[in-house]
Amino acid sequence: MFHVFLFIAGLVALVLGANVLVRGASKLALSFGISPLVVGLTIVALGTSAPEIAVSVASVLEGKTDMAVGNVVGSNIFNVLFILGLSALIVPLVVHRQLIRQEVPIMFGVTLLMALMVMDGQLQLWESVALVVLLLAYTAFLVLQSRRESATNRAQDAPADEYEAELKASPPGAWDSKLSAQLALMGVGLVLLVWGSDWLVTAAVFFAKALGVSDVVIALTIVAAGTSMPEVATSITAALKGERDIAVGNVVGSNIFNILGCLGLSGLVAGGAGLAVAPSLLVFDMWVMLAVALACLPMFITDGEIARWEGGVFVAYYVAYVTYLILAAQQHDALGAFSNVMLGFVLPLTLITLLVSVVRRRD
Repeated sequence: MFHVFLFIAGLVALVLGANVLVRGASKLALSFGISPLVVGLTIVALGTSAPEIAVSVASVLEGKTDMAVGNVVGSNIFNVLFILGLSALIVPLVVHRQLIRQEVPIMFGVTLLMALMVMDGQLQLWESVALVVLLLAYTAFLVLQSRRESATNRAQDAPADEYEAELKASPPGAWDSKLSAQLALMGVGLVLLVWGSDWLVTAAVFFAKALGVSDVVIALTIVAAGTSMPEVATSITAALKGERDIAVGNVVGSNIFNILGCLGLSGLVAGGAGLAVAPSLLVFDMWVMLAVALACLPMFITDGEIARWEGGVFVAYYVAYVTYLILAAQQHDALGAFSNVMLGFVLPLTLITLLVSVVRRRD
């Protein structure tokens, strides 16, 4: 019971810490004239990825590198299949053209880059440095792009996007008098993240030992879903409000930051030893994450919409993925039959359905 309480307390601290951190950082960014869309894709995405970063770094410090990598992989799978799928079930998601042309291809690109980097079973220190450099370059690019677009929109008197309405953008300089308050919020958020990550990792390691499964399985399921709670809250709330840009942008941006930021920083903390990657991740889960990122491309590109039935397919596949992990961890007798049904019937049927849908949309 103590570890259950510790897990819940850690989860609450992570969610509250991420929320407080996002509030303070978003207000500061908006006061400097950064567009709400970029704030959503960067600061909000980084804030919702903060639990993953905190837990993965804490895992590395405790020598649980498998949990650090598994958390990133599991969170990215959960974000797309469960969060994006559930959001689409609530309301069909119309995707912002910047997401289609820029962020979604970047998400797939960094996912592919991660897969290539860890193919040798380890993320080297120089590869971690490269990921962090790419994160900084990507953020700088978005900020510069935002400033150009903001100037153009003001000149054309363009309407505000959904991020602006949600974040209640203020004129540049409006928050100068409250700078210390926003910095204080960010400080409180960081403290909560540190405490929460420590409690969550401690509880997760206990659960893995008690259930007789590996740290990787716990990281891919319980920890990944737990650290993704900020993404769940943000995307589902945005979908209910009809703010579809935020619902999709939050997931895409978070996945990019999970790989570049979370994995990169974890590798830096690991130092010269690098991050060891569990063989099970390389054999199965890494390819699931890559396939999930690839599945987004045709749906987003064809007509910029994720339909309800597509959301349902995503959620169903997440349930199937978790079911497979549980059966494999227990070496259950039903594992063979389940795998055969998925590979021989469900996957081919889904591919055919998606191809037919893509052709119809183009017509």
